[in-house]
Amino acid sequence: MSGRPGRRALLASALGAPLLAAGCSSSPDAGDASPGAPAAERIPYGPHPAQFVELTRPVGDSRGVVVVLHGGFWLAEYDVSLARPLAADLVRRGWTALAVEYRRVGDGGGVPATLDDVSAALDLLADRGLGDRRVVTLGHSAGGQLAVWAAARTRLDRWRAARVVPTHVVSQAGVLDLRTADAEDLGGGAVPGFLGGSPQERPDAWAWADPTALVPLDVPVWCVHGADDGTVPIAQSQAYVAAARAAGGEATLVEVPGDHLDQVDVGSDAWARTVEVLDAL
Repeated sequence: MSGRPGRRALLASALGAPLLAAGCSSSPDAGDASPGAPAAERIPYGPHPAQFVELTRPVGDSRGVVVVLHGGFWLAEYDVSLARPLAADLVRRGWTALAVEYRRVGDGGGVPATLDDVSAALDLLADRGLGDRRVVTLGHSAGGQLAVWAAARTRLDRWRAARVVPTHVVSQAGVLDLRTADAEDLGGGAVPGFLGGSPQERPDAWAWADPTALVPLDVPVWCVHGADDGTVPIAQSQAYVAAARAAGGEATLVEVPGDHLDQVDVGSDAWARTVEVLDAL
């Protein structure tokens, strides 16, 4: 795409080495709206400073809601600013966007708190009259795990009363096979850190949170993943899709060019392919 190298350089400059290593991205103007763009409404859903969403409605009729769940290996140092560029682009394309902040590891998060927050954030859509339409969960990296989990949560006792269930799921380079991710030490111990221990120490958390253990979903899943991703290998999405299909679920692997960071660069070919998935819904 024209202009992409400059955008990529801006991303790298804004991120710095620690965030590059964690496989997330942002931009220096992530929180700035373009002149004349719809403004985001900040809505708290709990007393913790991280319990809020940013809801932005498009001008004119909405195509549905995309719930944008940022990544960062569930760690507190990575926040909703990672979701804002995607949300803004989706609003320009006619979607209502709900960018979700949630408690992360190091700031009151982990299982089950992070999962409680994602569930509560989705249920806010019902309060705004948006829960009975097309609702897509879109998540990058660790956010991909949350996006897939959100569509399975009503089969788990703790979240059985959830009011809003996604109609479609798009995982971008998602961490979807937690046991393999732990064995491969993705994120430097991020998985047991998120789950609060090993499978032997926290069997409940592992049973609740691992997307591969929750197949099949009742809704379709698209796993968008870069073949050259060195942070979350494409094998994560391949394994999830294979498991979901074997269990009778509807899951599609969409292989895209680029690496982990390209997934959240709205100027990239990888993001264009994600948009194509949304356009086809």
